Amino acid sequence: MKKYLVVFLLVLSAPFVSFGQEFQQGSKVVSLGIGLGSAVGSGFSYNNQIPAISAQYEQGVWEVGGPGVISLGGYIGYKGYRNQYGAGFESKWNYTLIGVRSAYHYNGLDVDNLDIYGGVMLGYYLVNYSDNSGVATGNFNNNLGLSLYVGGRYYFTENVGAFAEIGYGVSYLNLGVAFKLQ
Repeated sequence: MKKYLVVFLLVLSAPFVSFGQEFQQGSKVVSLGIGLGSAVGSGFSYNNQIPAISAQYEQGVWEVGGPGVISLGGYIGYKGYRNQYGAGFESKWNYTLIGVRSAYHYNGLDVDNLDIYGGVMLGYYLVNYSDNSGVATGNFNNNLGLSLYVGGRYYFTENVGAFAEIGYGVSYLNLGVAFKLQ
């Protein structure tokens, strides 16, 4: 009976075992996030908002002289707004951000399961506006932008973790789940 109890306790503690999740050359991570706060569409009053959502991929590419790795990857994010006025008038704004990212992952901390990083993203904002008046629809103010961000991931298992990023994209704060690919 004691043997089964020990095995049961080991299985329950598996998610809390240290995995040493240093981001290394060749590491591949896919992250899905929900954003809080946004600069896109700011200054306007909206009745309804779609939360910012994002997906990103990155791969460790270069080891640098020091405790760290530089990654390259891609990003796509979306944020939408809708406004309804009297007499049935409705307008919609949709913001899509497509970007290329690079980050420095600092490996000098002795904290298991933690990946901290900071980077830069070159992105293109696709802005689409439509309303039901038939007067104005189409792409407006599409533009190229450069943004900085800092973030961290904490892995609960060998391949699954949570992440948080602060920066300028489709949102100021991005929270979500990260999947380390083998």
